[in-house]
Amino acid sequence: MSQNQLKGQEKDSTAVKTDTAKVKKDDPKKKPAIKPYKEVITDKAVSDQGVFTVHKIEDKYYFEIPDNMLKKEFLLVTRLTKAAAGMRSGNTGYAGDQIGQQVVAFEKGPKDKILLRSISFVDYAKDSTSDMYNSVIRNNVQPIIKSFDVKTYGLAKKSSVIDVTDLLNSDNETVSFSVMYKDAFKVGAFQKDMSFVNFVKSFPGNIEINTTKTFARTLGRPLPGATPANTPKISGNYTVEINSSFVLLPENKMQARYFDPRVGYFTVGYTDFDVDPQGVKRISLVKRWRLEPKPQDLERYKKGELVEPAKPIVFYIDPATPKKWVPYLIQGVNDWQKAFEKAGFKNAIYAKVPDSKVDTEWSLEDARFSAIVYKPSDVPNASGPSISDPRTGEILESHINWYHNVMMLLRNWYFVQAAPNDERARKVKFDDKLMGELIRFVSSHEVGHTLGLRHNFGSSSTVPVEKLRDKKWLEKNGHTPSIMDYARFNYVAQPEDKIGDSGIMPRIGDYDDWAIEWGYKRFYDYKTPDAEKEYLNKWVIKNLKNERLWFGTETNPLDPRSQSEQVGDNAMIASTYGIKNLKRIVDNLYQWTETPNEDYENLGTMYDQVITQFRRYAGHVSKYIGGQMETPKTAEQSGPVYEAVAKKDQQEAMRFLEENIFTTPQWLIKKEIFEKTGKTPVKTIEEIQNGVLSRVLSPVVLQNMYQMEAVEQDTYTLVDLFSDLNNSIMKKDNPDVYGRGLQRNYVDQMIKLVDSKAPDRSDVSAIVRGNLNEIKKDLSVKASSNKVNKYHYEELIFTIEKALDPK
Repeated sequence: MSQNQLKGQEKDSTAVKTDTAKVKKDDPKKKPAIKPYKEVITDKAVSDQGVFTVHKIEDKYYFEIPDNMLKKEFLLVTRLTKAAAGMRSGNTGYAGDQIGQQVVAFEKGPKDKILLRSISFVDYAKDSTSDMYNSVIRNNVQPIIKSFDVKTYGLAKKSSVIDVTDLLNSDNETVSFSVMYKDAFKVGAFQKDMSFVNFVKSFPGNIEINTTKTFARTLGRPLPGATPANTPKISGNYTVEINSSFVLLPENKMQARYFDPRVGYFTVGYTDFDVDPQGVKRISLVKRWRLEPKPQDLERYKKGELVEPAKPIVFYIDPATPKKWVPYLIQGVNDWQKAFEKAGFKNAIYAKVPDSKVDTEWSLEDARFSAIVYKPSDVPNASGPSISDPRTGEILESHINWYHNVMMLLRNWYFVQAAPNDERARKVKFDDKLMGELIRFVSSHEVGHTLGLRHNFGSSSTVPVEKLRDKKWLEKNGHTPSIMDYARFNYVAQPEDKIGDSGIMPRIGDYDDWAIEWGYKRFYDYKTPDAEKEYLNKWVIKNLKNERLWFGTETNPLDPRSQSEQVGDNAMIASTYGIKNLKRIVDNLYQWTETPNEDYENLGTMYDQVITQFRRYAGHVSKYIGGQMETPKTAEQSGPVYEAVAKKDQQEAMRFLEENIFTTPQWLIKKEIFEKTGKTPVKTIEEIQNGVLSRVLSPVVLQNMYQMEAVEQDTYTLVDLFSDLNNSIMKKDNPDVYGRGLQRNYVDQMIKLVDSKAPDRSDVSAIVRGNLNEIKKDLSVKASSNKVNKYHYEELIFTIEKALDPK
């Protein structure tokens, strides 16, 4: 970048002369003539040369666009650089947050105009000679965002100068909020008199526009057909600082790689009208950085030698980050270096603190630089989004969002999952070293997302549960093969196993190494995504013989192998161990949370964490009931893609639920905890039990079980399910307050299944109704000397009769 005063006379010495005839004042429709360059870009201009030359003359801004930049595609990314007080919504609305994104291009229009278009890549046909290509083009005219009058032309008329002041000083999706974010933040009318441009900078591959904008703050969204009565009320203003980056997309496009559901990557995509002559196909391309060997190292790379990439992936640490956490954030990034060695690159990724003497152009707002952005937020979270080229999936930059209160989340997780095995976690304020190690783990996880990797919720299910208690095995392999799993910490290990940090905390594992190798290894013998497709398929089939490389999507609601917060290959066994550890925590909860000179808030908070963890175990096991496993395969692979969870596993799950959920978990009922916190045990236990019932009696689960009966010889049937539920819930004599609540909830859940305006006429409906009738008969002959139970049975009978015969 260079910034200097450009003299109008010097720059215009060979400019093409233009008609300077004056426009008649009585002809307002006639366009003013193009002025000579030096009359527009005067000697007062402060000019900044880059991808465009940006001229500032007093309070006006001009873009001088070279002809060779017309029709070039720019990725336009808009972010908050300073957020308004009171504007935040959930975990958004902070400095560094993205508030808009689109692809745009400048082009020449008629009558000395420059047009700014928004570019879409939704539909695609690559054969420009085909009729289909012409049809796609005709039906996908890109919208014009803005039209600019050319004020003057540059040397030899090879550049056009436009006035962009009005664009920058207005409210539009180019330099302001997208409509979606306006709605989310309740941003109202633009206040032009309280808005201004801070700076515009031009770099070799991008332009950065920074503005301060003020908006009216609304208290709600307008309703359809808004009237004065329902128009949102106005309450003060929002003032924000916004940065818009015009990033030139690579002319030399990175070779794309097709998505494979057996390896978990985020994607971009389009509808292809060429690939199938008898239809269309949705094409998905994986998101990844462009890692290439330096030209002089290409042959070494092809031979399998480790080489440094021509352009490594660099994350800058936000200077606002507390200094004591910086080394851990950096290590979380650098931990990925070993994985990239599998793809043939050394020193491919690293993090650093920006050095003002070395990184002279670095800026948190500059879209050329990736960063971990520290946010002073009470949101207990972190996230790793990235910006990519929609044409190829090439990741161009990322801003990892690091919210300050993620430390509370880490404290809660580690306390409730690791305290029985790690005495450092037996308090509510962790030492900096322990917290730093936890920060390192989350840093690595979020960086994985910025590399293109999705959550692998199935990774931990490849580990036999008993290995999670094997100290030597864990030190070598870790408790999950993927840091992209939501396996968190090893809650199976028991204190007597004496498992250390390496067996409790996640780390980058076998699956992560494999996923990076699959995504980033270059195969120069194949020049197109189609050419490498067959090779990649064979490569995946070969590698997936190793079960630890399996990918389990986070989006399958029926596969018990793919679950958040689960470890081990058998949730029933793993959860039994987990409950043993929870009991240890509850027995020591008062002591471990005691804080001098403070009330019992920490006791209540960590008790809630125990409840949440117990609820997770119940959910893990519940997913086996009516479960269906999905294993994506290509035609070259044998075995089923979809198969029902084995009958024995579903029966084992039901036994677990009967013993640990439907039988009142007395270990949770601690009088001293309720005396200090006021938390009601009845409500807590009812919520856990009702959550399980909602899962196993959901229409999706019941319909899947019904379908599986039609195709499986020996499966767990609907009749089996209701028989087991009845025995676990309804057959108990003289139930206590917890048992009565469970029975009511069970009956209510079944009534919901038959209480519909459009009743299901399948066997599911018949079985549910039949089961309700059986329960009514059993209740009719039940006798109880307990008056409360007697009334309870009568109410259940009345409720069932009313549901089955509303008249």
